[in-house]
Formats: sequence, structure tokens, C-alpha cells
Amino acid sequence: MKLLFYFILITFCALTSKPISAQDWQYLGKTQPKESPTLFAPYELSTNFNERDFAISPDGKEIYYSFITSERSAAIMVRKYENNKWQLAKTASFSDNSYNIEPAFSPDGKKLFFASNRSLAGGGTKDFDIWFVERKADGTWGEPQNLGEPVNTPADEYYPSLTKDGTIYYTAKYNAGIGGEDIWQSKWVNGQYTKPEVLPQSVNSAKDEFNAFIDPNGKYILFSSFGRADDMGRGDLYVSLKDANGEWTRAKHLQWLNSDRLDYCPYVSPDGKYLFFTSERFGQGNTSNNPFKVNSLLKRFISPENGRGDIYWVEMSTILK
Repeated sequence: MKLLFYFILITFCALTSKPISAQDWQYLGKTQPKESPTLFAPYELSTNFNERDFAISPDGKEIYYSFITSERSAAIMVRKYENNKWQLAKTASFSDNSYNIEPAFSPDGKKLFFASNRSLAGGGTKDFDIWFVERKADGTWGEPQNLGEPVNTPADEYYPSLTKDGTIYYTAKYNAGIGGEDIWQSKWVNGQYTKPEVLPQSVNSAKDEFNAFIDPNGKYILFSSFGRADDMGRGDLYVSLKDANGEWTRAKHLQWLNSDRLDYCPYVSPDGKYLFFTSERFGQGNTSNNPFKVNSLLKRFISPENGRGDIYWVEMSTILK
């Protein structure tokens, strides 16, 4: 009976949207975190399912994230603040039945980039490419467009992030890279992208580096890496800063932020105040694997922090201090 009530409570929390006062409508009206990572919108956005990635429109009134439905399908979801309340989550207009992940706004909010393995025009299967949609005059999104060469190649491209000057940073595993997956950049010059360049060894390594968020002003970059000597387990978050000469400093391991599970998909809110990231960590009370405690296992299955992806947030000032 208790489990039934618990399940009903979770469903109610996930589906209910109430009016929010004008001064605290941002971030779904949630209590803002301090120096410790906090689960974002438990049972409402971070649920027992697999959520990852995060992007907020420059005006703060749209939130996009990825909802992983299976190994072959993932949708980009959106929640909008309209009529003095956050509306229920729905599939973004540009997200089809393929694998769509990793939404990222251009700093001006006029474009939204994402990764997808959808087919190109004319049909046929495709690897992962970077796509984008443009905002129309009525506020809706236009049709998805493939970013094309030189960024997209016969290899996979993931996790776009952009600066104010149009430079795009992304993840790819190319033969010309430093090792495994690397972080690459392609500059926007005279209306087109330049030949991609791999970031230096102060950021990349012989291990895998992936899912980077670039500061819109290019002053710092947050990314994940797997397999480094200081890795706490399955992949951790790191930060690198630009020095006075415009060079990337040696990446710093964010030990206090990471867990013994995969921590990735960093994103900083448009106001620069909060770091959002995805983690597959277990929460307190969700670590028991005792097969005889059926109620505990069922509670774990229908709760967030159960080893699937959840969204966390923390004060950004703690990252750059």
C-alpha cells in the first residue's frame, strides 16, 4: 500500500505544474543550490528514467534536455514558461524517432544545435552528426538542418557548444586527434566553418575527452574525461581556463564534484550562476542490491538517483574559484 501511494505521489509531482510567483519563476521555481551538487527538480525532471544534457534559452523561459528511451531512440524534451507557470514537458518539435540528444543554444538564442543519427534528405542510415534549427518570427523552430562539412564527417560528431563569435566546440574521434575521443573546434569565418582543430594537450589527452561546454566568451571550458589517473570512476568533470596569453591551462580535476559513477554533460546557465551536469550516481538509500528486500528494490526502481542519468546543479562560483 505504501509503495502504491509512493508511485502515485511521484506521478503527481511529475505531471503537476502550478503557478509560480514572478520573482522566482526561473529554473522551474526550484530552490537554488549552494556549494554542494543538488539533484535538480526530483520526480519532475530528474526521475527514475534516464535524463541527460541541459540547455536553457537566453531569456530563461525554455528548458531542453534529453530523455533516453532505449539504446536506439532518444528524444529532446522541452518545458516552457507560459501564462505564469511552467508547462508540462513535451517532445521538442524537431525531435524525431531517431536518437536525438545534446541540445545547445547559440548565445543569441536564434539557433539550437543538437546531435542526431537521423537520415539525411533522400533516406538511408546515418552516423551521428550535428544538426541545428533556427527560430522563426513566431517563436517556433524551423526544420532541422544538417551542419554539413567540414564539421560533420563520416565519423560521429557529438555535443555542440558555441561561443559568441560563432566558434563551435564538439566531440569527435578522428585519426588526426590526440587519442580516443577529443574536443575539437571549428571557427565561423566569413559565413562558413573552418577546418576543425583539436584542442591542445592541456585539455585533450591519450584518454577520452568528451561533452565540452565552452563559455560563450571563451574564457573557460568544462568537459568530461574517462581513464585519467585521477578518474574516480567511469568518467569525471574537468575545467580548463584561458590564461593571459589566450592559452588553455592544464585541466583541473573537479574532485569534490565528481562521484564513482559517470559524471558528464556540463552546462552553465545563461546568467553564468549555475553549473548543470548529468550524473549516474546513486543517492543515499539507493545503493542496496539485497534481492530479498523487495520493497527497497521497487522504491529504488521508481526513484531518481538509481544509477540512471539525472540532472544536478551547483553554484558556478565554486568551479572557478
